[in-house]
Amino acid sequence: MTIEERIRETIRNIPDFPKEGIQFKDITPILQNPSLSQDIVDEFVNRLDGKVDAIAGIESRGFLFGFPLAMQLGVPFILIRKKGKLPYETISHTYDLEYGTAEIEMHTDSVNEGMRIHIHDDLLATGGTAIAASELIKKQGGEIAGYSFLVELEFLNGANKLKPYSHHIESLVKY
Repeated sequence: MTIEERIRETIRNIPDFPKEGIQFKDITPILQNPSLSQDIVDEFVNRLDGKVDAIAGIESRGFLFGFPLAMQLGVPFILIRKKGKLPYETISHTYDLEYGTAEIEMHTDSVNEGMRIHIHDDLLATGGTAIAASELIKKQGGEIAGYSFLVELEFLNGANKLKPYSHHIESLVKY
């Protein structure tokens, strides 16, 4: 059985969550399976495109596989969080949501000029948060090495919006 088949078999579909008409892809059953979780991290490592200097994980589910990925690669892990959650000096980026705006930030000492940063999150939908994370990293002089996602909702075309930053976009399961 492929890693994609194993993930599909394990993800739980929750109808009408968080609102009617949405089919929520619940990844928490994956976290209850340490063997599958390790295989997911291994698969992300195998799909990396070239050298990366750090992994950036987007709050909060991007931390779940992003941090183990960074540990396995022996590179730093960068937290990208919602505004007001980080204790040290931060740099921020505001971006548009479907209804309003959001702001994310990271510590000012997370990225140095020329660092190749790989961005990880659990889900690629419209791409808005990943684009905001990319802009945040670029503000610090970093380069986007690529992206990895556990799940991609292809019908929302988020991957196309990320291509100006990097063409290396990996999703283990696509719906």
